[in-house]
Formats: sequence, structure tokens, C-alpha cells
Amino acid sequence: MSIIESLNWRYATKKMNGNAVPQDKVDQIIEATRLAPTSSGLQPFRLIVITNQELKEKLVPASFNQAQIADSSHLLVFAAWDNYTEERINNVFANMHKERGTPPESTADYQKMLINSYVPRPEEVNFNHAARQAYIALGMALTEAAELKVDATPMEGFDADQFDEFLGLRAKGLKSVVILPLGYRDESGDWLAGLKKVRTPLSEFVIEFN
Repeated sequence: MSIIESLNWRYATKKMNGNAVPQDKVDQIIEATRLAPTSSGLQPFRLIVITNQELKEKLVPASFNQAQIADSSHLLVFAAWDNYTEERINNVFANMHKERGTPPESTADYQKMLINSYVPRPEEVNFNHAARQAYIALGMALTEAAELKVDATPMEGFDADQFDEFLGLRAKGLKSVVILPLGYRDESGDWLAGLKKVRTPLSEFVIEFN
């Protein structure tokens, strides 16, 4: 099945049946997320994976009582860096040189430019930039899940402050951005299942300059 066919198959599942997603499929979705492109390769976010049922149920009220949170097999939380710091940027480049076996001086000028550009900016500006990188990874996760026939529902409808508190994210320098329950659709209880996928017509969606 092509990616387009898989994307036509997926939808924002409203009711999941509680069945577990095999770990090998979850691992592939996580790896697709990890491989997502980000600005300057900084990967300024982390992925929290929750399978603990008690914790998922605790998070339901912080998600406006959306049932997918508790009914999911795995709940993914995309959490962005709260700020860019010199230490964080340096750590990314140190790891890159370690893995590639390249000398640090080969990227010294670029690294310095990033630090001088990012670090002085307001924290909110940097967090918003980091959050946008997390959304790129969200798209990769959604696509891989669709390829594997795993239902995934992206959600912004949750109280980020409560999630951050429950998960201890602030102590890690992270703030939750978007969440993604993984599982399998319960077509008998999902009002959206089976309805035609509707998107803006291509003629309106694409603006061309030839």
C-alpha cells in the first residue's frame, strides 16, 4: 500500500478499543519520530511514551475527558525544550562529532553562530521555535503509524501545565506541546469511522507560480 493510500486510510480516531499495539510497531513509530528533520539538527524536543494505565487515566481529566487517552495502547507526549541554551547546543554538536568521528573545529563557526543567534532570544520565542520542530516529528509519527495500520489521534486539547506537572517535565527543561494516543479504532463506537475523508480541493489548496 502506498503512503497516499495509508494516509487516506487514517483518520483522527475518536474511540479506541483498548487493544495493545505490538511493541515492534511502536518501536518503528518512535524511530520515525526520532529520524524527523529539525532545524540545524538540534532535535529540541523529547518523546514521552506512556503505557501505565493508572497514569493514563489520571491524565484524562487534564485532556478534557477525551476517552482516547485511557483507551489507547500507548500515549505519546511531544515535549519541547523550554529554551535554547549554550550547553544544549554544544551537547548536540559534541554528540554529532562523536558519532561521525569529525573534529569539533569543523563546525565551530556554525555552532557559534547558532549560540549567538538563539541564546539571547526571549525564552518564549525559543520555546515556540522548538515546538514547531516537534510538530515536524509528529507528522512523521502519524505517517509511520498509518503505514503500519495503527490508529493515531493528534491532540492539542489538553492542559499542558497539568501534563507537565504530572510528568515532571519542568524539572527536565521540557514543556508538553502535543499528544498522540496510539491504538486501534472501535468502529462500532466511533461516530467518525467510515465517513468520507474531506479535504480542501487540490485546485484551491495549491497556489502555483509558474
